[in-house]
Amino acid sequence: MKLADALQMVALTDPGRSRSHNEDAVFADAALGIAVLADGMGGYSAGEVASGMATTVLASNFAQYMPTHEVGNGPANGVAEAMQRIADEVSVANLAIYNAAKGQPHYAGMATTLVIAWFYDNRMVVGHIGDSRLYLQRGNAFEQLTRDHSLLQEQLDSGMISAEEARHSQNKNLVTRGLGVGPDVETEIHDYELQAGDIVLLCSDGLTDMVEDADISLILKTQGGDLTLAAEHLVQLANDNGGRDNISVILVKVMGEYASPRGWWQKLLARLK
Repeated sequence: MKLADALQMVALTDPGRSRSHNEDAVFADAALGIAVLADGMGGYSAGEVASGMATTVLASNFAQYMPTHEVGNGPANGVAEAMQRIADEVSVANLAIYNAAKGQPHYAGMATTLVIAWFYDNRMVVGHIGDSRLYLQRGNAFEQLTRDHSLLQEQLDSGMISAEEARHSQNKNLVTRGLGVGPDVETEIHDYELQAGDIVLLCSDGLTDMVEDADISLILKTQGGDLTLAAEHLVQLANDNGGRDNISVILVKVMGEYASPRGWWQKLLARLK
């Protein structure tokens, strides 16, 4: 099944109740199998510029790369290639943002979080920087697949604070890693197998700071048949709960298999397994 048929994607972003402008940016294209979400940081307009650059550069580069490359020459090679491609493309976006910030004083200090998902060969490779997140809803199970790069997460990991204290912490938005902060960036990258019926959620902290995971999961379970309705409901609930930040969500539903084409020898190997 072609990616455009195997994947449904919906992207939605909203300024929230408290912000006069939106520093989030989103991009989703089922035909490319790419979803990108960025939450900008660094002043009134600079954060918006950084997140916009991140999504634009990554969308453009993958649009050029995908028509001439097919990932999936065996599971090991496919995973390694996909993970390296994510790392390389994020590095290009990082350098573009960093150079723009250095070259224009009014953009000084701008940066952005990033979460990117690339769907290929019945798999998903995820790269992330900062505290924007990616979740997987599979049946009744709802799991956060990314781990925040934040001071709060470090405090949790070290046992300095409890999960309950973290929910009420004033340090929720202090990230320890950002795209565009320096000339080099470390992207955390992982790869996952997917199956029909899975729903993937990419979101900014404007959603997760306002809505509990259990409520997010309930919406995906009950409204997953209509991704547009589910996305709108998530944003509305975040706003109803205060809407203190920009709110962005990308929902991806796996409708069927999207295995990469195989050569004759790969098909033979697959049969022998």
